[in-house]
Amino acid sequence: MNNDLNQHSRSGYRAKRRKTNLILNSLIIIVLALIIFVAYNIFASGDSDNTSQPKQKPKTEQVKNEKKTDDTALNQESAKTEEAAKEDTGDENETTQNDQQQNNEQAEEASTEGTDSSQAVVSDGGSSANVIRTIENPAWKPVGTSQTGQHTPVYNSNSVDWQEMLNAITYATGLDQNNMIVWFLGRDRSTTNASIGTVSSKDKQQKYRVYIKWVDGEGWVPTKVEELAKIDR
Repeated sequence: MNNDLNQHSRSGYRAKRRKTNLILNSLIIIVLALIIFVAYNIFASGDSDNTSQPKQKPKTEQVKNEKKTDDTALNQESAKTEEAAKEDTGDENETTQNDQQQNNEQAEEASTEGTDSSQAVVSDGGSSANVIRTIENPAWKPVGTSQTGQHTPVYNSNSVDWQEMLNAITYATGLDQNNMIVWFLGRDRSTTNASIGTVSSKDKQQKYRVYIKWVDGEGWVPTKVEELAKIDR
């Protein structure tokens, strides 16, 4: 009887143990399943975020791209500025050439049409022994000017004033500026707003000292021409 009781107790213990093991194994399986599910959701959401959001360029690459864009814009602007400067220079040169041509034409017209030679007073000799004869003509008129405002003589070969002085010399002598050598052109210290020019033809056969005076608003007018025996600056 004792043996039957012991055997029954052992059988109950084993059954209870198997039941406990079954419950524990089930719980383990459930926990593992939950872990796997949670892990899957985490990885799946991470891949989705990476896919939906575009990759940002590294800051270094962005800076390089921005610098390239700025350099390109700067180069384009510089090219436009240079082109505009060339156009302005070309227009300015063309305007200067046109002005000079117009001045030459005006001087030539004045020398051929505007002078009444019948009123010219010609006398032998002049201010020095180098002067062959002196010519003065009250019919000489100012050659015109593009200058405005208070006038101060400018002895610069690139200036408008210089060109207008040459126009007056051409007007008085009839010597073409394309066939003219200017040996001297400067201030006449004997009077105000006056200049003296020594010129000759390129073959030096015609040599003159020309006195000119400034008239406000009208330009330079010749006052006296001396024909020279030799170049005297």
